[in-house]
Amino acid sequence: MTDEAGPSGSHVHVPMRERSTDEPHRASSPLELLFDLTFVVAVASITAQLAHGIATGHALDDLTPFLQVFFAIWWAWMNFTWFASSYDTDDVPYRLLTMVQMAGVLVLAAGVPVAFEDADYRAITIGYLVMRVGLVAQWLRAGREDPASRRTAVRYALGISVVQVGWLARLVLAETGVLPEASLLPVFLGLVVLELAVPRWAERARSTSWHPHHIAERYGLFTIILLGESVLAASTGVQAASAAGSGVSRSLVAIALGGLVLLFALWWQYFLEPAGEGLATRRHRSFVWGYGHYGIFAALAAVGAGLEVAVESTGHHLEVSETGVGYAVAVPVAVFLVLLWAVHAPIVRRPVIPPVLILGAAVVVFLVPLAAGSVGLAVVVVTVAAVCSALVATTVLSRPRRAGVRRRGVLE
Repeated sequence: MTDEAGPSGSHVHVPMRERSTDEPHRASSPLELLFDLTFVVAVASITAQLAHGIATGHALDDLTPFLQVFFAIWWAWMNFTWFASSYDTDDVPYRLLTMVQMAGVLVLAAGVPVAFEDADYRAITIGYLVMRVGLVAQWLRAGREDPASRRTAVRYALGISVVQVGWLARLVLAETGVLPEASLLPVFLGLVVLELAVPRWAERARSTSWHPHHIAERYGLFTIILLGESVLAASTGVQAASAAGSGVSRSLVAIALGGLVLLFALWWQYFLEPAGEGLATRRHRSFVWGYGHYGIFAALAAVGAGLEVAVESTGHHLEVSETGVGYAVAVPVAVFLVLLWAVHAPIVRRPVIPPVLILGAAVVVFLVPLAAGSVGLAVVVVTVAAVCSALVATTVLSRPRRAGVRRRGVLE
């Protein structure tokens, strides 16, 4: 059965054609939202592992596996997101291949603990392979059913497949001892460069028809997922503190409330910038915006880990100093602020949040933990939240005046 009426889960098959870049009322589909939920498990797992590393004083040791595994999560999610923006048919084959990719995410999530504890990346690599096989099948289908984009689709399928062979070779050579442990990270970085190069190479044949506002919405939804993970991590910290039998202390309340205010401020800051409009007018700079979100997303996940340890520290003694815990919160927040400006600056004519304010706030946030030894961790977390909240308030209150200045400039 074939139905060309349009995307619908009731259709067995809909010919895969590029969707319009200015399709009205384009929004995330229920399947995309379900797809995102599988990543909740993976992100929660690596956040918990990073939190454990921070609490035991091994944050730097766990940072490398955190960034490596997070790359696999982010890259698989991003590749599906941009493909779906161009070719989502929502028919039976499309849904089944999406389910294959979802299965890969769950396999990857199952391998997170051993990856951190024993540097065993077998399950991570297998889960990643399953996700990539599903995506390659999608690209091959696009190349077969949409002649206009065949060359681009084949390039994507070929590039992804070749790099995946590299990941499998890395795993096999490491397992057999042929590849020394000291070479694993350099090889990983080399394969990351190749992964990032595939879309640039494929799009040279013909640009895909991704929808700017749909892409902006998808990235915004993943941002919300990561913030939700931070709420979960903070709740886990409250449970751990309560289990220690110390009761509800003022420090616990202060850090919990400060963490909530901080997450709300980060959410507000992210959605202040008009990403959809910027991507629509400057599509040629989408790679900078899209790739830069690796740092933004990783920072948000790390904020959750830091908040979990900060809350947990009110219940019992940890092996890390208050200054160390303070930096576990402050560093990812500062990174988020800097990258939020950096990824939006190329696509918007004038950033909504003034650069001097957001970069200044990042510097202040980075310096705050230095006072943890004298003022306490709770004050550090509350101060970081206050700085981010002040940044939001200053931006929002100044927008009417700045908008008025721009309008007068146009009229004049």
